[in-house]
Amino acid sequence: MTVASAGFRSLMAVFPTGVAVVTTLDVDDTPWGMTCSSVCSVSVEPPTLLVCVRDGSPTLGAMLRRGTFAVNLLHHGARPVAELFASGDPGRFDRIHWEAAPGGPHLVRDAHAVADCRISRRQQVGTHVVVFGEVLDVTHRPGEHPLLYGMRQYAAWPEA
Repeated sequence: MTVASAGFRSLMAVFPTGVAVVTTLDVDDTPWGMTCSSVCSVSVEPPTLLVCVRDGSPTLGAMLRRGTFAVNLLHHGARPVAELFASGDPGRFDRIHWEAAPGGPHLVRDAHAVADCRISRRQQVGTHVVVFGEVLDVTHRPGEHPLLYGMRQYAAWPEA
């Protein structure tokens, strides 16, 4: 017997995590992206991370067609961007500053670090697809604290 989905959601709600926006360019260079808290390191050799994306997501479709994606780790001042990319607003890329990069769009004013990735494999798990990305490049923008999400609210990394 497995736990009901509401029970599982309540468990994950109390597990704080960083906030990322996963982005890609479709084969026609249309930008796609979504807020994602399901990001995890997998391996240092080769450098690999994973993201979990809802099956049927337009962002997932574009990622799979293009074969690349970027993971934009948001800084503490980027809560509005996290909410924008969670909203499904079709004009979200018109409302922020971004630059094309090898993995996908970089949210240059809102991310404190970005990983450009090439898809190395994928695995369907229930309602989501686990996408493994070999990290090709990393960009850091020092001086910003990460944006966190847990207990159904956003927070900044505390000062030391």
